Amino acid sequence: MDFEWLIDSLGEAETMAFGGLVLGFLFGIFAQRSQFCLRAAVLEFYQGKLGPKVAIWLLTFSAAVLGTQTLLSMGELDISDSRMLASYGSLSGAVLGGILFGSGMVLARGCGARLLVLAATGNLRALFSGLLFATAAQATLRGIFAPARDSVAGAWLLHDDGGLEVISFLGWGEYAGFYIGLGCALVAILIGIKNKLTTWGWIGAIGVGSMVVGGWWFTYHMSYQSFEPTQVESMTFTGPSADTLMYFLTPGGAPMDFDVGLVPGVFLGSFLAALASGTFKLQGFKDGRSMVRYIIGAVFMGVGGMLAGGCAVGAGLTGGSAFSITAWIALASMWAGAGITYFSLDRKAEHAEQALVDAQAEGELEVGQGAGAAVSKEPIRV
Repeated sequence: MDFEWLIDSLGEAETMAFGGLVLGFLFGIFAQRSQFCLRAAVLEFYQGKLGPKVAIWLLTFSAAVLGTQTLLSMGELDISDSRMLASYGSLSGAVLGGILFGSGMVLARGCGARLLVLAATGNLRALFSGLLFATAAQATLRGIFAPARDSVAGAWLLHDDGGLEVISFLGWGEYAGFYIGLGCALVAILIGIKNKLTTWGWIGAIGVGSMVVGGWWFTYHMSYQSFEPTQVESMTFTGPSADTLMYFLTPGGAPMDFDVGLVPGVFLGSFLAALASGTFKLQGFKDGRSMVRYIIGAVFMGVGGMLAGGCAVGAGLTGGSAFSITAWIALASMWAGAGITYFSLDRKAEHAEQALVDAQAEGELEVGQGAGAAVSKEPIRV
């Protein structure tokens, strides 16, 4: 597609930001209406269920993979020069960063993208956590944590010798990525049908994955139509959150680009979707204990996302659709980190709460119509 008319009207940097704004806006709508969330899918899986959250995540993942691999096979896309497939990859960063991010998204009850979507719907917990997530990411990228990040990331590197991409590394055929995406899609469809996924569940999940494809397609076409060097990239929220924060706080602190347009676009799309659906509602912290949990989770995600080279969307969807080895390792590590945190903290809390409810229920039976009869059987969550 020819973007020269838009470049002539707005300028190259502004056109990149505008593209990020539009794709982010659509991403925000689809993510808000489908309730797309890696954390929810991971916890549902660890609870022994293949429910609607797993179906939505898997549909999103397969849409991103299928769309990206289809464009690659048609010669309509080239992502070989993208950051995830060029130069080198950090295996140590992917593992440690992925574990930290996975743990953080359980503690903060959402990944970076999910916090942004929730903040736009009136969730002040998510707004606070999202700002702290962006601050921690900035500190890890260019601030006080940067030396430690460089040290950890440089401990175990995978160099660009044809081995940064899963399919090439394993020597699979040209269309292997497409067939993997197709297989994931079929499994997701079966799980979705079994769980009677809502219309917005289907549309939103596929829409979120399609925005990843759209990001690749837009930045690739801009890369050869722009006079200035342009990075081929797609959706991710760790680096963009940090850059957007610096852009608004410090004039000239970050360049006008795709990432700076992406974050406001997602917020605006989610906000309008929440208003239109009647789901906008102001929510705050319950107590100081829960606030500490969110603070730790947001910092873990900011640091972990920078180490891993992407967040649940950046590594999980964008990197996954490109079959980046480090992205797939980071995604697996996120699942592992989330599982460890869930079983060591939330699962124990759930058992304790259920034991309390059971004890109260037994008290009701003994007392009969006493005060115990008024006790709610719903577990109280922090």
